Amino acid sequence: MEALLATLPAGGGGTVAAAVAVAGLAAITGVRMGPKQRANAPPAVPGLPLIGNMHQLTDAPPHNTFAKWSEIHGPIYTINVGAKHVAVLNSAEVAKEAMVANFSSISTRKLTKAFSVLSRDKMMVATSDHGDFHKRGKRFAMMGMLGFAAQKQFRDTRKQMVDNMISTLRTLVINDPHATQDFRKNFRDELFRLSMIQGFGEEVSSVYVEEFGREISGEEICQIIVVDMLRCVTEVDWRDFFPYLSWVPNENFEKKVTTIESRRTAVMRSLIKQRKKRIEGGEARASYLDFLLAENTLTDDQLMMLLFEVVMAGTDTTLMTTEWAMFEIARHPEIQERLCREIQEVCGDDRVTEDHLPRLPYLNAVFHETLRLHPAASVLPPRFVHETTTLGGYEIPAGTELMINVYGCNIDKKVWEEPEEWRPERFLDDGFNIKDMYKTMSFGAGSRTCPGSSQATSISCASIARFVQEFTWRVREGDEDKADTVQFMGNKLQPLFVHLTPRRGREQ
Repeated sequence: MEALLATLPAGGGGTVAAAVAVAGLAAITGVRMGPKQRANAPPAVPGLPLIGNMHQLTDAPPHNTFAKWSEIHGPIYTINVGAKHVAVLNSAEVAKEAMVANFSSISTRKLTKAFSVLSRDKMMVATSDHGDFHKRGKRFAMMGMLGFAAQKQFRDTRKQMVDNMISTLRTLVINDPHATQDFRKNFRDELFRLSMIQGFGEEVSSVYVEEFGREISGEEICQIIVVDMLRCVTEVDWRDFFPYLSWVPNENFEKKVTTIESRRTAVMRSLIKQRKKRIEGGEARASYLDFLLAENTLTDDQLMMLLFEVVMAGTDTTLMTTEWAMFEIARHPEIQERLCREIQEVCGDDRVTEDHLPRLPYLNAVFHETLRLHPAASVLPPRFVHETTTLGGYEIPAGTELMINVYGCNIDKKVWEEPEEWRPERFLDDGFNIKDMYKTMSFGAGSRTCPGSSQATSISCASIARFVQEFTWRVREGDEDKADTVQFMGNKLQPLFVHLTPRRGREQ
């Protein structure tokens, strides 16, 4: 939101001035900021004419502000963001009521202009409305990459990824024992390699992109289809908040988003073309692309977007959770040592593998506590209420947008004791249960439960265990309290820099 307010004066000179003037005229002539207040409406957070509550969302991350408002107004309340009327949910009970019991009334995604362009108007499972395409895409993902059988195929590849990461870190420590290490960059590189092998059947070191007129490296591929895309998702277009002014150009925004999207498309099409040539040459491999091509029911754009989605999600969301876990572990030495003792008791001198995970309850507690306090999406992408419905005892009229503050749900004091503390022990009270992964809302609920939850859990837990088994972790001095996130997303704002010390007996 801060970015939005910062861009308003510089979004196109006279064009923006005209937009603001028209917005003012709209307000004067009676354009409503949301449905009329009803007798059984949720509490409304007081705001200003025209901009509503936008000015109140600039001083802190929105998920923090939403959580504070819930202490005053309750678990469900409404705000106005420009011309948009939004109901914000801050309780897991109410959120699950929306996502499960009342799903049919709010199954439509409401995307920002940036997200709409980058997802090619909902041509991804995560951004699509709950219809035939969503069901088919989710089924393909489970059968071709994320289900039990597909996961079994890539098990050795996942193990090799973790081994590679340990080898990289060990080499860096040997070369300079006192240097700080950039965890994010090194782990992202390994996760991207894994995602490319799963998606395309091979580690792609380079590809020729006709639109660029040159061959680009694996690092450039990752930059274009993962890093640049994630940065672009948070780009703010002020027209998102004033839909009746959507006709007004915003040239700076449009140029940036369309450029990034076109570069992503060029690279993805080149990767698919390169793989198709090898398939035509008789080189068939286990990969998501091979599976989708064999189905032969998708358009070229649908094929590209489904592949892009698993590569991006497989790289970024797993990185996000693991980075937060290692950040917390590195600044809580007593928890780190308890986890190390558990690994030693279960594994002895053997390297941790996925087979050990069910016997490591404290590791699982660390993982789920990280998901609770640092959800991958602090605030879920908005949904559109297309049929008047009831949530938390209040009537939510059609035309309202719905935002679920996952962070707010996960620090609800009625559910969690001292919720702002990172305390893995809270997941040991009743013994570890696989259902714990759904306590925190981090994998969604109902029909939109994340299909990648099993893979994310396996990769992240196995990686965390190996990292702690091999090294003692310590956060770079001065970074202990750097826990800021990227706007509505759960990404750690600053990369994690750490000091590593090989554990005795594991120096080689």
